[in-house]
Amino acid sequence: MELLNKIKKNGTKILSIIVLTSFIAPIGFLTFKICTTSNDIAMADINGRVKSDYVLMLLQCIIGIIAMWIPSILTRKFRLKIPNKMYYMYVIFLYSAIFLGEIRNFYYTIPYWDTILHTLSGFMIGCLGFSMVDILNSNNKNVMLSPFFIAFFAFCFAMALGAVWEIYEFSSDGILKTNMQKFKLEDGTELLGREAVKDTMDDIIVDGIGAFVASFIGYISIRYKKGWFNDLRIKFHKNKDENSDLKDYIRTDDTAHLK
Repeated sequence: MELLNKIKKNGTKILSIIVLTSFIAPIGFLTFKICTTSNDIAMADINGRVKSDYVLMLLQCIIGIIAMWIPSILTRKFRLKIPNKMYYMYVIFLYSAIFLGEIRNFYYTIPYWDTILHTLSGFMIGCLGFSMVDILNSNNKNVMLSPFFIAFFAFCFAMALGAVWEIYEFSSDGILKTNMQKFKLEDGTELLGREAVKDTMDDIIVDGIGAFVASFIGYISIRYKKGWFNDLRIKFHKNKDENSDLKDYIRTDDTAHLK
């Protein structure tokens, strides 16, 4: 029982260490494969992968490591309170997208893996956008925004970041010769016409679905004072000493091991 209580208390630290390790551990191997693998599909390695595949994996691992720092930076610099539930969703998403999706090849072996993750990311970013404008709305007594406007902003914010991500994928595919937008099949065959942009459009559509769900829940929560969004809403500390009642939030010392 004591062990279970300790695991529950330090759950965010344990999860962070596991996921961060999964991003750091493959870096040496991926660097070696980049140096020794050809980019010619006819000379792919035993796993059927070429150099660009390993470049993408390495790039994603680096992004994952940086992304793991973000909650710690935000809680320290801006005195944010990040709910544990939101943090768990965020870290599990990173693990599923980077380690399982890219390194373990789930994007090709598990049907709709990419679609599921984009829907989840749309929901999470919708929650983030909702939290941002709700914080401004709560702290500005001169301007009170309507629940509809807050929900609409959250939806647009999520869609905008989804578009930025697609630009990143397009840029990576052009500069580093990766296949993030899945315009090529696993055997290297390039798709044409509508099929070539299908992955990108599917991603944007499911981003919108996830964002809409988050915005709708947020709207109902505020409009009818349901409190459904409380466990997912990022908040500010009102003062620097406000630490006594934060057991349900990520505190700055919870991610100190990332320094």
